[in-house]
Amino acid sequence: MGIRSLTRAEAELRAALIAVERYDVDVDLTELPGGPEVRSVSTVAFSCREPGAATFVDCAARVLSATLNGVEVGPGEDGRIQLPRLAAHNVLRVESVQADTTAGEGVHKATDPSDGEVYVWMSFEPDEARFVWACFDQPDLKAAHAFTVTAPAAWTVTSNSGDASVEELGAARRWTFPDTPPLSTYNTVINAGPFHEVRREADGHDLGLYARRSLAEVLERDADEMFTLTRQGLAFYAEAFAMPFPQRRYDQVFMPEFGGAMENYGCVTWSDGFLRRAAPTPAEHALLARVLLHEMAHMWFGNIVTMRWWDDLWLNEAFAEFACHWAAERATRHTDAWAGHLMIGKISAYLSDQGPASHPIHQPIHDVAQAASIFDNITYPKGASVLQQLKTYVGEENFRTGMAAYFARHAWGNTTLQDLIDSLSEASGRDLDTWRTAWLATAGTDRFTLERDGDTLTLVADGSPRPQVLAVGAYGGNGDALERRALVRVEVTQTRTPVTGLPPADVLLINDDDLTFATSRPDSVTRDALFRTAARLPTAISRGVAAATVWDMLTTGEATAAEAGRSLTALLAAETSDAVIEPYLNLAANIAELWAPAAGRTALSAAVAAACLRLADDPGRRQVALRGLARTATTRDDLDRLRERAGADVDLHWRALVRDAELGGDVTSESEVLLARDPDPDAWIRALTVRAALPDPATKAEVWQRLVVDRGVPVNSVGLVAAAFWRPDQDELLAPYAERYLEAIPTLHQGGMIHAIGYTHRLFPLHAIDPAYIERAREASREAVPVVRTTLLERSDEVSRMLRARAGGS
Repeated sequence: MGIRSLTRAEAELRAALIAVERYDVDVDLTELPGGPEVRSVSTVAFSCREPGAATFVDCAARVLSATLNGVEVGPGEDGRIQLPRLAAHNVLRVESVQADTTAGEGVHKATDPSDGEVYVWMSFEPDEARFVWACFDQPDLKAAHAFTVTAPAAWTVTSNSGDASVEELGAARRWTFPDTPPLSTYNTVINAGPFHEVRREADGHDLGLYARRSLAEVLERDADEMFTLTRQGLAFYAEAFAMPFPQRRYDQVFMPEFGGAMENYGCVTWSDGFLRRAAPTPAEHALLARVLLHEMAHMWFGNIVTMRWWDDLWLNEAFAEFACHWAAERATRHTDAWAGHLMIGKISAYLSDQGPASHPIHQPIHDVAQAASIFDNITYPKGASVLQQLKTYVGEENFRTGMAAYFARHAWGNTTLQDLIDSLSEASGRDLDTWRTAWLATAGTDRFTLERDGDTLTLVADGSPRPQVLAVGAYGGNGDALERRALVRVEVTQTRTPVTGLPPADVLLINDDDLTFATSRPDSVTRDALFRTAARLPTAISRGVAAATVWDMLTTGEATAAEAGRSLTALLAAETSDAVIEPYLNLAANIAELWAPAAGRTALSAAVAAACLRLADDPGRRQVALRGLARTATTRDDLDRLRERAGADVDLHWRALVRDAELGGDVTSESEVLLARDPDPDAWIRALTVRAALPDPATKAEVWQRLVVDRGVPVNSVGLVAAAFWRPDQDELLAPYAERYLEAIPTLHQGGMIHAIGYTHRLFPLHAIDPAYIERAREASREAVPVVRTTLLERSDEVSRMLRARAGGS
C-alpha cells in the first residue's frame, strides 16, 4: 500500500506513550548539484511511559538503516518504521535518502534557468518532514532540533536557529546550528544554495534576506521595505502579545519554485514570485506586507504555541490572517488593510461559505490527509473575519489581555480551542461558550436586512443569527457625495433587533465598518439605489461593504453581470484608496470575462477598458490601470494605446502580448524579441503564457503537455499560464482539455498540499463546459484525496455560478 496518513487516534496514543527529548539531524546536500539525492541521519532521543510497549516512527524516505537502542529495526513500510519493546529511555537512529527532489514532497531542488545554479528548500506542513528524515511527525510531540548540514562550499545554508558554526571541508562545508527551542516537526526548515544575502540590525534583532543570485537586484530594491515591515511587525506583536520574539535572528528566504510562504520558526520561506520583476503596484506592496506579517504572527500562533491536533488549525491560520491585517493597520503605512481584506479574502470566503465545501471553522479531523483539505477560505479569511468580530465582541483591551495570558500560560506547548476561549473569557468576563458554538462549530453565513415601519427600524436576520456586534451607518447627500450622519452599534442576540438613534438618511449601510462576518441585502425599495450610490460613500471600508453586497448578489443570482459591472466600474472613478483600486479592477474584469453572457461580454469589457484609460491619466495609477487595460482591451486601438503608454515597462508589454494573442494577433516575433531583452530569469514563463492564449490547436496541445502532463511550470506560476489557456470564445479548441482535466483528477495531489490546491483550482475549466460537466467533475472528485476533493467542490461551485450568470442575460 502507499504512504499511510496519521490518524488522530494514532497520534493521541503515541503522544500518551512517548515524549520526545530532542532530534539531532545530520543532512547531506553535497550530491544535489549533479544529482537528486538528499541524505539524512536522524537521531531521536525519547522516553516511553510504558516500557515494553511498541509504537512507530514516520519515515517516507528510503531507509538505509535503522537502529533502536543499538538493535536493528525496520526497514519499515507504508511510511512507518515499527519500534518494538521500547525502553524507558530510547535512542533511535535512522539513515535515509530521498531521491524524489523535483516532484516529491517535503524537499525540492530547483535549478535557475538563467545561470544553472541549484537551490534546495524544505517545507513540511502538514506532515512532510517524514519525507526527508525519520521523525514523530505530529504537532504535539515538540522537541529541540539540532541540525548539521553538509553542503557544497559555494552554498549558504539557513535554518531555524540561525548563527551556525561553519567548518571547511574542501569542496564542501559543514553548518552546525544551535538547538532550536521545542518545535513541532513541521515548523523546522533547511534552505540552501548560492544565495545573495542582505542583513540589517533593527531593535536588537539581526534580520536577514536571501534570494537566488539572479534576483539580487530585485532583492536589494525591496530590502528597505521588507526590513521596515519586519521591524514594525516584531515591535507590534511583542507589545500586543506581551511577549517579544525570543530569538535575536530572524531570516526570510525567497526560493524558486516555491508556493506561497511558510512560517518556519525564525526562518520564513517565501516564493520568490513575491520579488516582483516589475515595480510593485500598491496592491502588491500591500500583499507583501500582509504575507510578511501573517508568517511573522505564526512565530507566536503556531510555533511558540502550537495546536495539539489539526482540528485546531484555525488557531494558527485564522489568527495569523487576522493578526496580519491588525498589525498592518496599526503599525505600518497600510492603514486600509481591512478594506483590502474585504475585497480580496472576505468576498471569497462568503462565496465558499455558501457552497458545498463549507464547513465549520473548527471541526473534527480524522487524519492528516483530511487536515490538508481545510487550508481554505473558511480557515483563512472567514476565520480572520470571525476573530475581528471576537475582538469587537469582547473589546480590544480585553482581547489583548486574554492573548497575553494565553501566551504566558502555554509558551512552547500545545493547546486546544478551549484554552484560548478560557483566556479570553477570563479577560473579558463574558461567557463565550455560546459564541464559540455559534461561530466556530457551525457552518454558514448570517444575512441581514433592515425593515422599516414608519420611523421604526429593525435589523432582521435570515434565520437564527450568531451572537455578534455590528454597526449600521446613516448617510446623507452632500453634493455629489454621501457623508456619514451617524453610526450605531447593535448587539444581535435574536432574529429581530431594534435599531435606534439613527437620523433620517438617504442610505443605511448594514455592517458599516465591516465588524462582522455577515452578508446583507437592501430592501426592494433601495435595491437599485445601492448599485447607483456605492461609489458615493465616503470611505474605503464603507464603499467596500457596499461593493461586497453587490458582488454577493451577483454570485447568488440576485444581480446581473451588467448591474454589478456598472457599479464596480463606477467605484474605480471614485475610489481614493490605492489598497483597493487593483482589487476593484480585477473584479470588474472578472465580471466581463467570466460572469457576463457572451452577448454582453464585449460591451462590459469595453466599459472597463475605458475606465482604465481614464485612470491611466493619473500618474499614481497608471501602472495598475494599464494592467487592467491589458485584460480588457477589445480593439486594435486599445492595444496600440497600451503599447504606446507601456514605454519601457517589460511587464506591460508581456500583458499586451497575451491579450493580442487571445484576439488572434501574430505575436510570435514580438514575443521572441521581448524574451531576449527581458532580464527576468523566469521570462520563459511569460513567453509560455503568451502561447497559452493563442487560439491554435497545436499550441494548446504543447502548453497543456508542459503545464499539466510534464508539470514543467513552477507551482506559483500555474495560475498565470492557466488563466491565459482558458479563454472565452475558444470553446471548440478547449473542449478536449476540459475532458483531460477530469482524467487528471486522480493525480492532482502529487507533489504535496500546495501543488494539490494550486493545480486543482487553477486548471479547472472556465469555458467550453456546461452544468452537466460540473456534475461530472463533482462525481469524479468523490474518489480523489480530501484536499483535491474539497478544492474541486469549491471551485466547481464558483464556476457553476458563473455559468448561471452567463445564461441569465443582460
